[in-house]
Amino acid sequence: MALSAERLTAALDALAGIEPGIAAGIARIGYPPPRIRARGYETLLRTIVGQQVSVAAADAMWGRLAGAGLIAPDTIAAASDEQLRAAGLSRQKAGYARSLAGEVAAGRLDLAALPDDDEEAIAALTRIKGIGRWSAEIYLLFAEGRADVWPAGDLAVQIEVGHLLGLDARPDEKATRTLAEAWRPHRGAAAIFAWHHYGDRLRSRSADKSPL
Repeated sequence: MALSAERLTAALDALAGIEPGIAAGIARIGYPPPRIRARGYETLLRTIVGQQVSVAAADAMWGRLAGAGLIAPDTIAAASDEQLRAAGLSRQKAGYARSLAGEVAAGRLDLAALPDDDEEAIAALTRIKGIGRWSAEIYLLFAEGRADVWPAGDLAVQIEVGHLLGLDARPDEKATRTLAEAWRPHRGAAAIFAWHHYGDRLRSRSADKSPL
């Protein structure tokens, strides 16, 4: 079930009741919109395509892959290096895309039947070359709506946890995980709010620098 606007709001209301920093943040900037992606292979493939490039570059590569008919697992698995390079994929990304496509095509990865346990689902996804813990967590949060997934390794999440809690320095991944233990089972909503809060602060800083 997707983490809909209704579910997200309810989770954040629960968090606001136990974490004053989050309550103050919601009062200041409001609730974030939901972040929902389609469940399945294409979303994971797009994650690989988008690694370490701009959104515009990722969209362009995806368009070239789609235009060349190189989206489905069997076509990616059978594609030559030249075909994937022509679509803009580096050798490394081509290898990652083939790894994912091969797992799905062979039936070793069933994205419709990942384990219910979040850590087991993360382990199943990170067996794919090119899918690290962060990518797996983002997929489970956005595409499967898993409410307690907590991407503590995300830099923006770490920055905003520190900001919302009034810490003197950005907590590292281990500290960010520890700080959020009290937020179970709503840590996914906390992550979405952290990104929302981070984006709002960036926009505010940009507006402050505007000559208008």
